[in-house]
Amino acid sequence: MEKLKNWLKGFVPERIAVNRTERLRAGIGAFIGILFTGLVTVLIEGDTSTIPYLIAPMGASAVLLFAVPSSPLAQPWSIIGGNTTAAIIGVTCAMWIAHPATAAAVAVSLSIVAMFALRCIHPPSGAVALTAVLGGATIHAQGYWFVLAPVALNSFILLLVAILFNNATRRPYPHLTAKASQHLTNDIPAEMRFGFNTEDLNAVLKEYNQVLDVSRDDLQSLLQQTEMHAYRRRFGEIVCADIMSKDVVTVVFGTLLEDAWLLMRQHEIKALPVIDRARRVVGIITQANFMQHANLEVYEGFETKLKSFIRRSHTLSSQKPEVVGQIMTSPAVTASSNMHIIELIPLMTQANVHHHIPVIDDERRLVGMVTQSDLVSALYHGRVANLRTLGLSS
Repeated sequence: MEKLKNWLKGFVPERIAVNRTERLRAGIGAFIGILFTGLVTVLIEGDTSTIPYLIAPMGASAVLLFAVPSSPLAQPWSIIGGNTTAAIIGVTCAMWIAHPATAAAVAVSLSIVAMFALRCIHPPSGAVALTAVLGGATIHAQGYWFVLAPVALNSFILLLVAILFNNATRRPYPHLTAKASQHLTNDIPAEMRFGFNTEDLNAVLKEYNQVLDVSRDDLQSLLQQTEMHAYRRRFGEIVCADIMSKDVVTVVFGTLLEDAWLLMRQHEIKALPVIDRARRVVGIITQANFMQHANLEVYEGFETKLKSFIRRSHTLSSQKPEVVGQIMTSPAVTASSNMHIIELIPLMTQANVHHHIPVIDDERRLVGMVTQSDLVSALYHGRVANLRTLGLSS
């Protein structure tokens, strides 16, 4: 009896973790997409008395493109490739297989196989194949023209609206895969060295052996964020304001490079936030910036070359960098004072951070600086404190 109850629970849908704004956004997007697709198709085709100007599968495509735009099933090649491939197969089956039910079954089956092969799985395309077979005399009379209009035409117009609408409403579309690591060694990226890594996820997906309606990098990101939340729960609420240095040495855009370098040497630091008159961070200058612009590709004469670069910047023509603003990294990666220290880990691994992150308040004014050493120390002491609480450390 218990097994039966658990089995029946599978018919009850889980709550969708999406707020009202996102639901309204998806609904408005579908309205605009279908309306625009129909109107533009009529304008292009002119007389639509002999052909349908909008086919039913476009409604299903609209659900994917506007409600789940990050889904692999909703990407541009999925809708264009899937719908046109299914239309070609459907028309062919309608021509060569006399029995409608058999033709419909073969059309949908072959469409699925073809979409797997072409990497353009799009569920509404199954309905496109059925429409080509069971759409009636009007569609049959079109033959392969049905593939171009309305199928391809509807798909392209709906896709164009989806690109414009989703990006206008801050839903990046098409979905971009995560960038590969930029370092040239065989090591995995630093942000993947804690918890699971890409190979772990690939192995699990291979064992799962089913199509997921979520991209691999989105799934990886969700799992990493879940892991981060778990770390926050274990370490407690330690935020940037708790570990940052508050007495920060700063420079402004017009500070001479020579003066900025002297400040770094005097205070034995490797980075200086660049601020404006309101103490808002406009950039950051690091030793790496000096090295890059001094053309220090080799170790021979390192100190001599750097000093020579700074002197030239101060004394020669304006074509050479003279002030901090000319060589600083901008915009600088910053962290808010109430950000949990666990969230600093992915920030610290970015290529342009150089292990120093300015900390800003709610008005984006500089209030401190967090370094990699600060983060490591906080994580260590937070872990020790947690173990003591649990009675696992003396």
